[in-house]
Amino acid sequence: MSDNHTHPIITKEKDQIYPPLIEDIREWPINKLTENRSAFVRELENYSYETLRRKSSAFLKDLIQKTVFQEKTRIKMEPWRIDPPNDRIFWNRVRKKISETDLDSNAQKEKNIDESLKMIIHRYAEEIVGSFNIRTYRLIRKLLTVLFKRLLNKGIKVPSSNKADKVLLDKLKIYGPIEKIRTLATKGTVVILPTHSSNLDSVLIGYTMDYKLGIPGPAYGAGLNLYNYGPAAYFMNRLGAYRVDRRKKSVIYLTTLAGMSKLSIQKGTHSLFFPGGTRSRSGHLEDRLKLGLLNSVIESQRAIYEEGREDKVYVVPLVLSYHFVLEAKNLIEDFLKKTGKERYVKSRNEFTSFRSWTKFLYQFISKSSTITLSFGEPMDCFGNFLNNDGESIDQKGTIIDTRDYFILEGKLTANHQRESEYTKNLGNLVAQRYKAENIILSSHLVSFVAFQSLKNANPDMDLYSLLTLPEDEYFFSRENFVKQAELVIEFLKIKASEGSLKLPEIFEKDILSVILDGIEQTGTFHSQRPITTHKKGDFYSQDFRLLYFYNNRLESYNFTSDIDWTSIPVVYQID
Repeated sequence: MSDNHTHPIITKEKDQIYPPLIEDIREWPINKLTENRSAFVRELENYSYETLRRKSSAFLKDLIQKTVFQEKTRIKMEPWRIDPPNDRIFWNRVRKKISETDLDSNAQKEKNIDESLKMIIHRYAEEIVGSFNIRTYRLIRKLLTVLFKRLLNKGIKVPSSNKADKVLLDKLKIYGPIEKIRTLATKGTVVILPTHSSNLDSVLIGYTMDYKLGIPGPAYGAGLNLYNYGPAAYFMNRLGAYRVDRRKKSVIYLTTLAGMSKLSIQKGTHSLFFPGGTRSRSGHLEDRLKLGLLNSVIESQRAIYEEGREDKVYVVPLVLSYHFVLEAKNLIEDFLKKTGKERYVKSRNEFTSFRSWTKFLYQFISKSSTITLSFGEPMDCFGNFLNNDGESIDQKGTIIDTRDYFILEGKLTANHQRESEYTKNLGNLVAQRYKAENIILSSHLVSFVAFQSLKNANPDMDLYSLLTLPEDEYFFSRENFVKQAELVIEFLKIKASEGSLKLPEIFEKDILSVILDGIEQTGTFHSQRPITTHKKGDFYSQDFRLLYFYNNRLESYNFTSDIDWTSIPVVYQID
């Protein structure tokens, strides 16, 4: 797949605020989706039941028994405060009902399996489906406006308009074909597929889509763990989020969750979900995507065509980039523990309390760090690029009819094996687009140069040995760091011109300015900085693990072997 564009070396930010596509919130698709929540829950239950009922009774009985076992294990091993108080009672009831089938007649056996399946689906559907409350949404708008006005840096001037007080937008750097995405949002349903770094991602994307892009708020999945805090649960329950419990691996649960995504898209509700499934523990760009929710995009497009409608589902990859990831310390520890096993040595964690989150938010809003959102070139659900009218075009630039993807023997037909292949293809293409749409931040650059230089200076060490080195013994020569960074930047500019990645405006400045900006921005609020400046002028790291985490965004490209790290001695050691 090729987009046949000439790629600029430097990508320009979209710094304007767009008018809302739908001014009246009552007309937003997310509001209409949940106006009658109980009816939608019933529809989701019916869809999930019909999907699973294609299987044999023997298969379903085994599936239900396995689900009961998984849930009872979850209750014992991973209890959360948000869990219903009657959890254990409910699953004991299901276990008893399904075990009675061994003694029943065939008719009663079928009935018990049916009833057990419906009980479970109903419980899952009620848990998953959220709601959207206009009054709460408007209240949040007002509260955020007051908060941001009070906490953001003074002296920010925003043009006079209805959006003038949304000064948080100065912290959100937007890139990509926004005008095209807005046009497509009026012609069909837009599904945003972001990378995932922080629990803040969903809120930030929804905020950006509404306030800056003027696109009605999306339905989105929010981790059930976020509902453990009362105030967060109150608002998220009313802002269009549907709940996702990562502890639950049952086929019944995953079918119901995918049904939530499929039905909301089918009904024209703009949506976002994280195809990586969870936050990137290592800091790498995701390259292995979960296919369950992605498959719901394919299924919703087929269902739309089966209804006789021509509406299309448009897929937009989105890469979020932070100079500072709130949970970076915990994330990289999780990654190292999982991959290192006996070689892993535990480090002290950060951000384990709600108070820590509050402190972080205050610091983020009141200081100068920014977040970058790079919206990718829109595609249809099969990975074809689109013209400005939303028509799909193949690699030769010919307009194609995506309905043909579902035609079998002259009829529009569901073929789950064929659609699973479409899903795999879409997942691969989205992962490729993440790299192409990724904005390389100055913080990514300096972390990459520093960590790769450290690795080169210790060529006989594996990763886990490298990360246990004493930080206070290793320094990066300022002069040689600049020289090495210049080599890397020249290489990145070549890759940007080929369309392999994107470089923001900061890379138009001289090398030292880029480096100093990156060092100032990297991990700003960590108690131990990944890279910082010594009083004598050279650079050093206070935490090699964090340095490794932020380095990994660029290391995702496997460029290391294409760059000369041996000719410039960047690292020196002090005993």
